[in-house]
Amino acid sequence: MKTINKKLIIFMPAMEGGGVEKNTIIITNYLSKFINDIEFITFDDKFNKFLNKKIKITNFKKYSKNKTSKYYKYLVCLIILIKRLLTKKKTYLFAFQANVYCIILALIFNKKIITRSNSSPSGWNKSYLKNLIFKILFKYPEKIIVNSEKFKREFIKHFSINPKMIYNPVNRSEILIKSKMKINNNFFSKKKCLKIINVARFTDQKDHITLLKAFNIINKIIPSKLLLIGYGSNKFKILDYIKKNKINENVKLIDYTFNPYKYIAKSNLFVLTSLYEGLPNVLLESMVLKKYVISSNCPTGPSEILDNGRYGGLFPVKNYKNLSEKILDFANNKKKYNKKVLDAYKSLKRFDEEKNCQLYLIEVKKMLGIN
Repeated sequence: MKTINKKLIIFMPAMEGGGVEKNTIIITNYLSKFINDIEFITFDDKFNKFLNKKIKITNFKKYSKNKTSKYYKYLVCLIILIKRLLTKKKTYLFAFQANVYCIILALIFNKKIITRSNSSPSGWNKSYLKNLIFKILFKYPEKIIVNSEKFKREFIKHFSINPKMIYNPVNRSEILIKSKMKINNNFFSKKKCLKIINVARFTDQKDHITLLKAFNIINKIIPSKLLLIGYGSNKFKILDYIKKNKINENVKLIDYTFNPYKYIAKSNLFVLTSLYEGLPNVLLESMVLKKYVISSNCPTGPSEILDNGRYGGLFPVKNYKNLSEKILDFANNKKKYNKKVLDAYKSLKRFDEEKNCQLYLIEVKKMLGIN
């Protein structure tokens, strides 16, 4: 296929670590194989090293550990985007964040745009006015992309829009290679112990307190360890719960890392307790590493990944007692779950990196007017 000489801007202002960022990097790198002129706009340079060198990256500043508001990052990068859209050069836009603002700018400057929604409307579509605004604006992109069938059905229900469903592309080989790297701490070194892991931002959406409540129950019954990997505003709330319930020795928090796989590989069980999701990458990554998964049955994604419980455990959102029962059953009957783990691994064909990245390329080519 000939390379495409058209200007495409990828907009992702708040690159903070997580599934959305991983997907954005995989998709952008794939598109760069076919499109010569890609500019990636993001606030700082924390993730620049993961992007193909032929991609032009625009950062406002160098990465700093000082916290910067997500909305400030949006504002700064939107100003940069306006400067790009003011030029006479024909430009196309692919937004992974701040979608509504990007759609408005695309309308003002008469530019074609694709947007990708990352989490269920159940989490952000709370008011009548918002719903009305979204209903109007979501009609204008060339395509809105979502990452699960249930997510698609929610979009149709809430906004009367029929988006394109493309599953997250999963890079199995990278996950397997990184999972074999050495770990500097020995938290999971004890052999006769249930090792539970969670990788998620420390926010209300991820509902770590439900996981800690469940762990507080099982920790009194069987030897167990819980490792939480993440970052976010709820970190001190989580630490406070751990301290009050005197589970400090058995629960550990570490900062988010772009390689959580080496920790997942050392665990027995991955648990997700989110209130809502899109299609959580971390469940797929745990399945790649042949770990049993238990997740909240939240909208959307987990039940679709786990085929309504065929490939892992599902519990009602916030129901920590049910979660603790499922964890204890796994701990006491691990052999019973081996088939589920193997079936889950086989099911990952749906999330093949090449196949799903090709679907993204097809949608981008349509926007660019290329057959």
